[in-house]
Amino acid sequence: MANLLKNKEDQEVKVRKPDWLRVKIPSGKEYLKVKDIVEDRNLHTICSSGKCPNQSECWTAGTATFMILGNTCTRSCQFCNVNTGAGEEVDIFEPAKIAESVRLMGLKHVVLTSVDRDDLADGGANHWKRTVELVRKKNPGVTLETLIPDFKGEWENLNPILEVKPEVVSHNIETVERITKKVRIQAKYWRSMEVLKRLHEGGIDKVKSGIMVGLGETEEEVIQTLKDLHAQGVSVVTIGQYLQPTKKHLPVAEWVTPEQFARYKEIGEAMGIGHVESGPLVRSSYHAEKHV
Repeated sequence: MANLLKNKEDQEVKVRKPDWLRVKIPSGKEYLKVKDIVEDRNLHTICSSGKCPNQSECWTAGTATFMILGNTCTRSCQFCNVNTGAGEEVDIFEPAKIAESVRLMGLKHVVLTSVDRDDLADGGANHWKRTVELVRKKNPGVTLETLIPDFKGEWENLNPILEVKPEVVSHNIETVERITKKVRIQAKYWRSMEVLKRLHEGGIDKVKSGIMVGLGETEEEVIQTLKDLHAQGVSVVTIGQYLQPTKKHLPVAEWVTPEQFARYKEIGEAMGIGHVESGPLVRSSYHAEKHV
């Protein structure tokens, strides 16, 4: 019995979040303003769908990451809280809704992401293009970051993105090569690297990617991933702690310390990556305005 109690205590210590992962409860006038705009226009945000720990900070600052092409993903990544299933009907009015919401919020920098839409012939690429075009038309001078999928490696679907040339184009590698199949079931490590390479060679000024840690990777594997990203022309990398969204998702293997995050930042920038945003609560669009 004593051993059973000890094992239970050890397990509780392992899963308990450390103090550096505490976040604020959402509140404030600006937070409510963003919330009202998102709900009134039936918009989707990765802030809510992905249970982002920075939602309070970002919405209070008047910013949000809009998620286009619905709220249901055709993939089933083991780290992600977004709904999985058959793709929804594409809302042809969504680009205009996003553009008007950007105007109402008074945003100078906009981050767009999307679910994977493997059910669509173009993967949603032309909807992406239309959204960028309308956001710019309605909001002259705005800058954009687009966090795009891999389009299943059908490279012609990158062309609409390259044509509108967002100031920052991001595609997340998410994890190290060894555990990619476990974490991103339908994705491939080197296919994602090829996306980044093609974006760089296609003339995108800032190519960006993101990594989660705490999934069972080693320091050496993270460093190798940074080297691989640098080799593809990636100039901005975000590194953050993986947080298990529900019991159905992969468990946290390790709580990575702030000191280790600082070490990853130092190593990445020393090898030539222009900007590494690295910390326990860092997510893809965290402080995105800095990355333009």
